[in-house]
Amino acid sequence: MIVVTTESVAGYSTVQSLGQAFGVVVRSRGIAGNIMASLRTIIGGEIKEYTEMLEDARRHALDRMVQNATLMGANAVLMMRFDSSEIGQNMSEIVAYGTAAIIRPNQG
Repeated sequence: MIVVTTESVAGYSTVQSLGQAFGVVVRSRGIAGNIMASLRTIIGGEIKEYTEMLEDARRHALDRMVQNATLMGANAVLMMRFDSSEIGQNMSEIVAYGTAAIIRPNQG
């Protein structure tokens, strides 16, 4: 599966657009992680517990989007984007989305 943030893939033609593919993940840091993160906010700097959680959530959302696109019959996802939001005070939602497409290498 080719996943790009661009409208097209160099050296390929888009044969068919299949619609929106997406993957959603909602994550919550456990109580111990929240306590450590709260202590780090006093000192300042990067909150590594949340950075790691969001990196993992992005990878998981991307994997789910690829699975969704595969089920649609796609071999590529074009214009891939991430979006994130908070749900309540302890949860983060990460969405990976893009256009599922069938692409073919250019001849010549």
